[in-house]
Amino acid sequence: MIRGPTEYVPPVEVEVVTERLAIPLDENEGIYVRDVKTGKVRAITGETYMLKSDEELWNKELSPSVEELLASGKDPLADRGTRGGSGGGKPRDKTRVVTYRVPHNAAVQIYDYKDKKARVIFGPDLVMLGPDEQFTKLALSGGKPKKPNVIKSLCLLLGPDFCTDIVVVETSDHARLSLQLSYNWHFEIPDKNDEKAAAKLFSIPDFVGDACKAIASRVRGAVAGVPFDEFHKNSAKIIRCSVFGLDENMKVKDQFYFNQNNLIITSIDIQSVEPVDQRTRESLQKSVQLAIEITTNSQEAAAKHEAERLEQEAKGRLERQKISDEAEAEKSRRELLELQANSAAVESTGQAKAEAQSRAEAAKIEGEAAVDQAKLKAEALKIEAESELNRLSNARAAENRYISEQNELEVAKAKQMSAIEVEKFKNMVQAIGADTLKAMANAGPETQAKLLQGLGIRSTLITDGTSPINLFQTAQGLIGGNFPPSAKKVKRYDAPSDSDSD
Repeated sequence: MIRGPTEYVPPVEVEVVTERLAIPLDENEGIYVRDVKTGKVRAITGETYMLKSDEELWNKELSPSVEELLASGKDPLADRGTRGGSGGGKPRDKTRVVTYRVPHNAAVQIYDYKDKKARVIFGPDLVMLGPDEQFTKLALSGGKPKKPNVIKSLCLLLGPDFCTDIVVVETSDHARLSLQLSYNWHFEIPDKNDEKAAAKLFSIPDFVGDACKAIASRVRGAVAGVPFDEFHKNSAKIIRCSVFGLDENMKVKDQFYFNQNNLIITSIDIQSVEPVDQRTRESLQKSVQLAIEITTNSQEAAAKHEAERLEQEAKGRLERQKISDEAEAEKSRRELLELQANSAAVESTGQAKAEAQSRAEAAKIEGEAAVDQAKLKAEALKIEAESELNRLSNARAAENRYISEQNELEVAKAKQMSAIEVEKFKNMVQAIGADTLKAMANAGPETQAKLLQGLGIRSTLITDGTSPINLFQTAQGLIGGNFPPSAKKVKRYDAPSDSDSD
C-alpha cells in the first residue's frame, strides 16, 4: 500500500486493486472497520481515518423494524400521535456508526451480544452503537381498547403521560357497561446511575398493556359485586377504591405502584360510561328522562311551594307591621298627653320655683364670693408675711455682712498699724545704733554708781527676798535730799574728784 502524497507509476506486472481516501469523521460520526486477517470489527469515531491494507469497511445489519424506526426520523416525544406512519427518509449507510438521539425524559436500552451485557442511556443524549450492540425495541399496546404491538419505539418515555382504555364490565344484576378510562402514569427512578434500577424499566416489554390489563381486572372485580344503580351513583369512588385500594384509615390511596418496572399510576379519569346492550341503553335513557322529569316536577313544586310560603310570610310581616305602627302611634299619643300635662304643671309652679331657684342661686353665689374673698385675703396675708420675712432676712444678712466686713477692715488696719510701728521702731533702732542705745541705757546706773562712790558709802544691806529694796531710788533720794535743785543739776554734770571724796 502506497500512501500519498506521492506519484506512483505501476509497472506492467503490478495491478492497482483499489484506491482509498481518508475519511473525515466528526466526534459524533464513525465507521465500522473490519480486519480481514483476524475478522475483528471495531468502530472508529471522532478522527480522520484511512483504511489500512488489511482493513475494509464493514456493513452493520439491523432488523427491518429498527431500520424503519431509524429511517422515519420522527421525534418519539413530539410525534406520538403519528407513530403508525412510515418515514420517507433516505436509506442508511450501513458502514457508518448507527447513532440515535435520545430525547429528554426518555431512556434507551442497548444490548451487547458479545459481552452479554445491557446498558441504559437516559436522555438527552446521543447513542452510538458498537459493532456488537443492538437496540432493545419496544412493542407497546395501543388503540382503544388496547391492542398489542400497535406502538413500536426504540426509546421508553418516562412520563408523566396518560393512556386511554375501554373496559367492558358487568354489574351484579348483569348489566354490561363500556367504561372509557384514562390513566396518568410515570416511571419512578431513584438513581439513574443504578444499573439494576435502570434495567427494571425494560423488564416488561409492553408496560402499557400490562398496566391496562391489571387495572381492568381490578375494575371488573369491583363492579361485579355492586348493582347497576349503586355503580351509576358512585362509579368514580368504586373504580378509584378498586384500583388504588384503601389505607389503614379507610381512605383511598394516592397511587398504584408496579414493583416490577417502577411504574406508578397517579390518577384515573372516567371519561364515559355506556351500556353495551341496546335494550339496557334504551332503558337507561328512559330512566334518565324519567328522572329528569321527576326532578323537574319536584323542582317546580318546590318553587311553587316556596313562592306560596314567601307570599304568606310577606302577608304576615305586613300585618305585624300594621299592628306595630298602630302601637307606636298610641305610644306617641300617650307621650304627647304626658308632655302637655307636664307643661301645664310647669306653668303653674314655674314662677315660685324660678324665684326660689334664683334666691338659692344668689345665696350660693354670695357664699362662693365670700369664700373666694377669704381665700384671697389669706393668700394676701401669706404673701405679705413672706415678703416681710424675706426683707428681714435680707436686712439681717446685709447687716451681718457689713459687721463682718467692718471687723475685717479693723483687723486689717490694726495689722497695718502694728506693721508700721514695728517698721518705725526698727528704723529708729537702726538710725540710733546699737552702741548708742547701750550707752543711753547704761548712763543712769553708771552715774548713780559714781555718785555713791563719791559719797564714800561702804555698807552692807541684808534683807530677805520678799521685801526688795530699790537701791537706785534710795540713792537718788539720798542725793536729792542733801542738795538743792540747782546744785543737784550742777553736780550731775561735774564729775567728783578724789580730793572731794576724802
